[in-house]
Amino acid sequence: MSTKPQTIAQPTISEVLQQFLDDQRRRLRPRTFARYEDVIELLQHSINGYAYNYLSGEESALFDELYDQGLQFCDIFGPEKILDNVGEFLDYFMVRKVIASQELLKAAGTVTKKLARWLEENGYATAEEAEMAVESGTEAARSLPKAEKLAGLLYDFAHSQPSEEVIERVDDRFTIKRVEPGKLWLSGWLPPTGTISPVAVPREITNLAEEGWSVTLWLGRTRWGWKILDVGNVYPI
Repeated sequence: MSTKPQTIAQPTISEVLQQFLDDQRRRLRPRTFARYEDVIELLQHSINGYAYNYLSGEESALFDELYDQGLQFCDIFGPEKILDNVGEFLDYFMVRKVIASQELLKAAGTVTKKLARWLEENGYATAEEAEMAVESGTEAARSLPKAEKLAGLLYDFAHSQPSEEVIERVDDRFTIKRVEPGKLWLSGWLPPTGTISPVAVPREITNLAEEGWSVTLWLGRTRWGWKILDVGNVYPI
């Protein structure tokens, strides 16, 4: 039994994203359009860098063959794979891989919403797929800038504290389990960290922190309790 040879999609992700940008260019002011270009370029980098992890066996074989010939993921596969990778773009790539301004972080969510609706209108995505991506984009436009601001406040606070003897050190990715004014309850991801509580912080930090978010922290236990020694990324998921 012969199998149908796999070929490059028509159109490809790259071509469809360019169609989207061409449409937006006609209706947007130059400065706003430039932001759309930035976000779409980052989305392509994210898809090219990570989407291959979710391919089926036959798709993976095609990808390996064409990648070795110099083609990227977005030059091989079609637009049906765009919205499948929006979550990783917003929740991981924009947090871990991009040093972004508050404006760009907010734009990532906004542009994702516009793209999802456009894909639906042009027959490249179902209404259900588009709606899920719109919800993700709406939440990202709200939470990504807020999480970035929180990370900055945590970092500044950690590095402004006076030095004191540290009895125990823990570094982990922690889930924020509970928030009260000036106090955070944290649960580590790696055993045997468990729950560390409470960690005293300024109220401007707890005004931003949300239960369920996670943050990479280096903590130290002193005779006065736990303190933040250093901070990595805040993940609004």
